[in-house]
Amino acid sequence: MNTVALEVKDVVKSFQTDGATIYAVDKVSFSVKHGEFVALVGPSGSGKTTMLSILAALLSPSGGQVIIDGQDLAKMSERQRVVLRREKIGFTFQSNNLIPFLSAKENVELMLRLNGRLDHGARIRAAELLARLGLSDRLNNLPAQMSGGQQQRVAIARALIHNPTLVLADEPTASLDTERAFQVVQTFAALIHENQRAGIMVTHDLRMCQYVDRELQMRDGKLVKEYVDKKEIMALAKGE
Repeated sequence: MNTVALEVKDVVKSFQTDGATIYAVDKVSFSVKHGEFVALVGPSGSGKTTMLSILAALLSPSGGQVIIDGQDLAKMSERQRVVLRREKIGFTFQSNNLIPFLSAKENVELMLRLNGRLDHGARIRAAELLARLGLSDRLNNLPAQMSGGQQQRVAIARALIHNPTLVLADEPTASLDTERAFQVVQTFAALIHENQRAGIMVTHDLRMCQYVDRELQMRDGKLVKEYVDKKEIMALAKGE
């Protein structure tokens, strides 16, 4: 599959502050295909997290279009956007938002339950996905019984389990040590490629970009550069 999963066309997000207009996102356009993993990078305040919130249909843009699987978010009712978020989007932010009284496996299965797709086969897939993320011995643990890094990996599994069209991750390695961070992003990339999902990862750690297909760089709300050459991305990851 090589079709476009996500189209972003001239998206703007502005805020009024003390009589002035601040552009958190300023006419950003790009697209992501099925099976493509993209990194969104840039300094703090560049608009990356705002852009991710717009893509997750959690924040409405001031202008422009966001089209997921051919569906224009601006033309949908709030109820339709809720259904789209539940069925078509998987996301994990820095705050993992796990349900404290559910086990790791139950937290992952929750997305399947909400979509009416929790059956025996789905339960097996949830356990297998957690095992692939190094959590085979934590399936029945509550979030309070896991480290921050383990909780983050549960959140990543939850974002992927229902096979969404678009997978979004905001600093997915922020609470992980270096070795585990590389392992998690490598697995994350492999799952996106294998299952033909469109993936976008916001990260400050350029070393993680060695696992992406493209790198989009933002500054002051604008998309300022795109890296598509793998050697160039690897050089950036190594700080060269």
